[in-house]
Amino acid sequence: MNSFQLKSEPPKTSKVNHPNLKSELGLWYIMDQKGIFMTQLHKQFTADQVKVLLTSYEHGHLSREEIEHTLGIGKTRFFALLKQLRDHPETFSIDYHRQSRPRLTPAAEEKIHQELLRDKALVENKDLPISGYNYAALNDRLEKAGIRVSTTTVIQRAKALGCYQAKKKKKDRHDREVLTAASGDLIQHDASLHLWSPYASEKWTLITSLDDYSRMVLYADLVEAETSWAHIRAAQYLMQTFGIPHQYYVDNLRVFRFIQNRDSVWRKQVLGTDDVNTQWREVLALMHTDVIYALSPQAKGKIERPYRWMQDRVVRTCALDHVTALAQVREVLREEIHRYNYLQTHSTTQEIPAIRFEKAKAEHQSVFRPFVLPDGYPDSKDIFCIRHKRVADGYRKISIGGLAIQIPGIEPREEVELHLVPDESKSLVEIRIWAHKMLVHRMNLPITEIGKAVHF
Repeated sequence: MNSFQLKSEPPKTSKVNHPNLKSELGLWYIMDQKGIFMTQLHKQFTADQVKVLLTSYEHGHLSREEIEHTLGIGKTRFFALLKQLRDHPETFSIDYHRQSRPRLTPAAEEKIHQELLRDKALVENKDLPISGYNYAALNDRLEKAGIRVSTTTVIQRAKALGCYQAKKKKKDRHDREVLTAASGDLIQHDASLHLWSPYASEKWTLITSLDDYSRMVLYADLVEAETSWAHIRAAQYLMQTFGIPHQYYVDNLRVFRFIQNRDSVWRKQVLGTDDVNTQWREVLALMHTDVIYALSPQAKGKIERPYRWMQDRVVRTCALDHVTALAQVREVLREEIHRYNYLQTHSTTQEIPAIRFEKAKAEHQSVFRPFVLPDGYPDSKDIFCIRHKRVADGYRKISIGGLAIQIPGIEPREEVELHLVPDESKSLVEIRIWAHKMLVHRMNLPITEIGKAVHF
């Protein structure tokens, strides 16, 4: 017999002369083979019986070891009981109180019911980029409303209401994976165009940069239109905030790569693929950052998964909160990025991205280089800009957007390079004109005028 029983009467056993049957102070018990009790105290003794043993200890009739052996407890539990008896002899108790969640109130059940039906309406809306239910996101909304419940409980209620979809089988993973051993070694960069709220009148583009090693999102912003300038600003923020990375990983979007189509009978190919740097690629070349191009969308899985996560969360919140303006969607995005970076354990690394990123930096497991301007460039505006070349006429003038600009300090017919730095908040474009490797002139013009001639 590996357990024991203790009662005021002898325990029922097939053998009256059981070798482990003991009696002490009128209490009957059966010990296991080692003489140690392995059961809950309150189920085997009454409070009065324990008080008798502890009182005998106080009077010197029993030792601590004898009582511990009798009750089947350790030294810590013994002294805790003794302290309780000394402090509160009248209310001494050994009753066990289970710490369990109370049942959900009818109001909480109704709130879960409402949220599940709201999610169902989103899933069935074909105009939204949502394909299934997100019970973790729903649980977060419930917690904000003061209702603490497990995701398992939410799923149980969802199945009862018909708000459940079985998970689809995962497709085979792409055979090309990008593996890094340090932060800053590879930045996964991408953009996603969606209707982020059913109440918005237009689609916006989400631009995101993610550190491959830590999985931390280093840049995320929504823009009205995906342009070269929007991606250059993303690179500028990342480099000036975190440092210069070793390389970027992007797709073959024309913003990132010049791709020449095959020859046709109408046109002879002059420039091949990668013979010309795009505006974005020119910035990375100046900062000595390499670029890797993905062979397919599946090869960019590490950035696509956070995109799906952010897309789902942002769209759900915007839809449920009736968000209409871009500024409001940006607020929702910032909240979700903070949750992803600082509060959520990543399923692959099993670490919080921000903690993994900081730990890599502390342990010198980072290849980010400090941001320093290249030689010959006194201002970051001449790095992070849109570049265009012009040839001055015989009067040292160039024309842009129908406007004639006189350039001092150059020769007639000399080639100059224009560095255009848009400022959307002021609707201006700063034009910085370079000749013979130095800044020779600068001016500001309305962005509406320059936009007619220059694609940002």
